[in-house]
Amino acid sequence: MPKSKVRKKAVYTPPQRSQKVAISPRWLVPTMVGCWLLGLAWIAVYYVTASTSTTVPVMSSLSNWNLLIGFGAIVVGVVLSTRWR
Repeated sequence: MPKSKVRKKAVYTPPQRSQKVAISPRWLVPTMVGCWLLGLAWIAVYYVTASTSTTVPVMSSLSNWNLLIGFGAIVVGVVLSTRWR
C-alpha cells in the first residue's frame, strides 16, 4: 500500500498583545478603605449610643437613617474596589 504524503503545518503563534495595563489612581485605595471604616464606625457608634444612655445629637435626630448612611458608605467603598487595578 502506498504511503500518503505528510503535510507539514505551520505552528500557530498567537499575535502579541500590546495592551497597556490601567493603573488605578493613588487616591483610590485610601478612599476605598476610608469609606469602609467610616461606614463601619458610623454603624458601631449608632448601636453603642442607642443601647446606652449617652447620645450624639446628630445621630439621635437621624434615628434609623444612620443605618442607611453607614451601609451607604460601605457600598461606596465596594464600588470603588471594583475600579482598583
